[in-house]
Amino acid sequence: MGQIRLAGNPEIAVTVRRSARARRLSLRISQLDGRVTLTLPRSVSEGEGRAFVESKADWLRKHLSKQGAVIAVGLGVRLPIEGRLHTVVAGQGRSVQRREDQLFVPGEECRIGARVQGYLKTLARDRLAAASDRYAEALGRPYSRLTLRDTRSRWGSCTSDGGLMYSWRLILGHPEVLDYVAAHEVAHLAHMNHSQAFWDQVQTLYGDWTAARKWLREHGNELHRYRFD
Repeated sequence: MGQIRLAGNPEIAVTVRRSARARRLSLRISQLDGRVTLTLPRSVSEGEGRAFVESKADWLRKHLSKQGAVIAVGLGVRLPIEGRLHTVVAGQGRSVQRREDQLFVPGEECRIGARVQGYLKTLARDRLAAASDRYAEALGRPYSRLTLRDTRSRWGSCTSDGGLMYSWRLILGHPEVLDYVAAHEVAHLAHMNHSQAFWDQVQTLYGDWTAARKWLREHGNELHRYRFD
C-alpha cells in the first residue's frame, strides 16, 4: 500500500489500497479514527488516483471536520487517562509518571508518543486483568488468557476456549466503562451469545450497564482520535 498526501489546511494523508475486485475508484473515511483510504482497481494508475482524491478534497475536508481532528500525542497535548484529562509534559528519569493532571514523560521528544502508548498499554493490562479476575471469580469460570489490541471494530471479545481480548484504548475512558466491557466479555464465558440469559448475567456481574454501554456508543469514537506514532 502507498500513500497520497493532499496538501492544504489541514494536510490529509490518504492510504492507497489496490484491489483486484474493485471495479471503480472509491474513497472511505473511517468512522472510528478518520483514516482515509483510496481503493484502486488494478487497471487504474496512482496518477489517476491522485487526481480523483484532489477532485474530492472539499468533500473530504467537510466530512473530516465533522468527525473532529486527529490528535498527535506529544508535549503539551491533553489526553484522557481513566476519564480524566492529563497534560503531557517533559519528565526526568526512566519511567513515565502520572501526578494529578499531568503525565511526565522522559526521553527524546520524537519518542514521546510511543512512550505514552507503552505506559497506557501497561496500565490498561493491569486494570483489565484486575476487572476480569474479579468478574471471572464471581462467575465461577476462569478465562484462559488476556490479550490487548488496538481494535477498531470492537472493544472486546471472548473466544470459545476462554480467551479474552480487549482494546487497550479503554484505559482512556471512564473506569466504569472499562469495567462494563470486562463484565460483558467475562459473561460470554457462560453464554457465547447475546441472549436474555447473557444480559441477565452482565447485570448480575456489573449492575446496571445501560449508561456505560450508551457512553461507548456516543463517545467511544473519540478515543480513537489520539495517534501515538
